[in-house]
Order: sequence, then structure tokens, then C-alpha cells
Amino acid sequence: MYHKIIDKLKNKNIAILGFGKEGKSSYNFIRKYLSKQKLTIVDKNDKLLEQNEFLKGDSNIEIVCGDNYLDNLDIYDIIIKSPGVKIPDNINNVIRKKITSQLELILEVDRDNIIGVTGTKGKSTTSSLLAKVIQDQGIKCLLLGNVGNPILDYIDEMDNDTKLVIECSSYQLENIEVSPHIGLIINLYEEHLNYHITLENYWYSKLNMFKYQNNNDYMIYNSDNINVKQCVDNNDYKGIHIDINKDYIIKDNDILYKNEVIYNKLNERNLIGEHNLIDILFVLRVALLLDLDMDKVRNTIKEFKPLEHRMEYFGTYNGVKYYDDAIATIPEATINCVNALREVDTIIFGGQDRGINYDLLIEFFNNSDIKYFIGMPDTGYKIIDKLIDKNTYKVETLEEAVKIAKEVSKKICLLSPAAPSYNAFKNFEEKGNIFKELVKKD
Repeated sequence: MYHKIIDKLKNKNIAILGFGKEGKSSYNFIRKYLSKQKLTIVDKNDKLLEQNEFLKGDSNIEIVCGDNYLDNLDIYDIIIKSPGVKIPDNINNVIRKKITSQLELILEVDRDNIIGVTGTKGKSTTSSLLAKVIQDQGIKCLLLGNVGNPILDYIDEMDNDTKLVIECSSYQLENIEVSPHIGLIINLYEEHLNYHITLENYWYSKLNMFKYQNNNDYMIYNSDNINVKQCVDNNDYKGIHIDINKDYIIKDNDILYKNEVIYNKLNERNLIGEHNLIDILFVLRVALLLDLDMDKVRNTIKEFKPLEHRMEYFGTYNGVKYYDDAIATIPEATINCVNALREVDTIIFGGQDRGINYDLLIEFFNNSDIKYFIGMPDTGYKIIDKLIDKNTYKVETLEEAVKIAKEVSKKICLLSPAAPSYNAFKNFEEKGNIFKELVKKD
């Protein structure tokens, strides 16, 4: 598979834009197969060279860093952009046409084997479960993309029959002009406005999952999510429309497809809650499309455990169950988690303020049976100020939050920020790990 991508890159003036995890992956891939080709790394970080000592031994590399790092993009033939590097709106179309990514590079050469998964929430769980379902059928399948596995790191493991389940963020989808053969959009909510600026920009980045499909491709979505429904209704996408809200018939607890029971809501599963059931319905629909053994599919779903930091139960201490849901960065995610667990009496929430609306969460909290609300900067304070007749605590640190939680909790204590963690932590993983450490500490 790699030679098709190498043919595109060979003898070109290439820039790698952004040198985080995926940027380093792109560098390693090019150096493995084009060891002497001239290459430029373009990144805002002016300490990049001293932080990456291995680059100093590469005589065929140029580094462009600092505040003006985007000034001369026009001189390159191909620009391999890393997710999260924001291209200014005033960049001209000539430069835009030169921009590609790991996702687009693989789509250009192997789109028929690719199942793309996106959504505001649930994409990691859905893509991980889907990959496991396919693997358990004895089919070679790789789980790649935003889940933490850069695509080009696994290029040597791909052959002509390898299925690729790729979790796609809005950052990865933003500039692509090729869509996967099978595309899933699980839901769309308000998120990432600090990057995309407008809700429309964010949603339509996600909708590139469907935009470039042809009439032999499949677009799987859920019209029960009004935002997805409106976006699909307002666009003339060519792919075969599969709306799980209409494809399934639900009778009592049975879920039927073409008059055949394919799943029961009461089936034993570790992925509890209605939101996880929707993720499962997406996976089942792809399984039907791929003509998989449905008994094996149901067994994989039964055995599959929640991913770390996603409504993750990690222990009972002094009679209290503790859950880490640090991945929850929007109100809907926190609401879904509380509804699934049912007996939450203490919740720790709050994080970076990205300007999204919290009225829905405030109303939910005010009408909930949760007894203790522990708010952290910045959004936690704003939400607490609008709670009525509730036991509330404003804390500065997670350590303070856990101390209070240990004192007041009786049944379930939940960390579910409903906001990103970047204002105080490297990412949600760090926040979740520290939370678990603090809870376990005597």
C-alpha cells in the first residue's frame, strides 16, 4: 500500500505542517521510504529542534518555526497538515489545493476498505467496538486515526483486503476532498468553537465524511439527532442513505431489521446507557452491511468493555462507587452519563470555557436528584452560580474536589467535566488519571 503514497510524494517539495504525534509519524514514514528527499518541517514552536534531537542528524531537512511559520506555504508542492493546525481563512486557494493529510493520503489509495467514524461524542467507543467486531470475525482490520493510532504508522500492516476503521475528528476531516466508502456520523452537538469559530464550520467539517461519496458508497447516520437530520436534509449527498432511526423497528425491547430480531435492549453489556445503545446500533448496521455472523457480533458487544475515561468504573472506596468520565467535554455527554448511572449523588465538573451554551446542563442539574455539585474553574463556577437550592462547592483544584467528594458521597461519585480540561491539565487523560490516583489515595 505504501508505494502508492510514496509515488505521490517522490521528488516533490514537501512540508510537514505541525510536528506533534501525527507530524512525527509523517516524518518517520517519509524518511523510511525517501531517506534522502528534501523535507521541511513547519511549526509554530520555535524550540522544536532542541526538543527533537533526532532531527539534528538529518542533513536533508529544513525547519521553519516561529510566529510567521505560515508565511511561505506557497513554495511547497505538497503540504501534509497535522490535525489541529489552523489554516487562516485568508490563505489562497492555490495553497489550499496543496494541503493534504494522512487521512486524505490513505483515502486516495484505499477508500473502498475504509470505514470512517465521526461525531461529537461516541466516535472512539463506536470505532473501537466496530474494529473489534470485525476482528472477531477473523477479518484483518486495523483501528486508526483520532483514537491515537496515526495512519502511516501502520501502513506496512495493510494489504488489499485489510479493513480500516478510522476514527475521524473535525480537524482531520476539515480539508479532505475524498470520503470513505462507508461513513458514519453518530451525532452533532455544539463543540470546538474556539477552533472552528462557528457551529456551521464545525458541522460541515464533520460532513465531509459524506460530501465526496458516490452512489455506491454508504452514509450511516441517525436522524433522531436533529442537527444531523437538518444537515443531511439540506445537502444533496450521493451516498446510499442509511438512517438507523428509520432502518430499525423497535418492539418492546427487541430491535428488528427487516422483521428479524438482531438485538435486544436487555442483552447483557458493559456499555450501559441509551447513548451507548445508539453506538451499538451503528455497529450492528455496519455488521449487517458487511454480512457478518450476527451471533458473533452480539457476543463481541457483550464482552466489550468501556474505554478508559469514558464512564469508566474504577473501584468502590468506603462504600462509594467512583466513575471517571473525563472525556465528557460537552453538556450532552455529562447528561447521558448521569442518566446511565442513575444513582449519582456527587458530581465533579467544570473546565475550559470555550463559549458553548450551558443552559441545558443547568436545567438538568436543577431538576436532578444529585445532592452535591463540585465545580472547578472555569465553567464549573458559572454553572454553580445558576443552581438553585443545591449543595454546591467551588474548588480550585481536583485535589480539593476529591477531598470534598470523599466526605459527602454515599453512592456514586462521578467526574464528568462537561468541558475540556486544557485550562489546568495537558488533556482529559491526565485529568482522569489524576482523579483516579487521588481517589485511591488514603
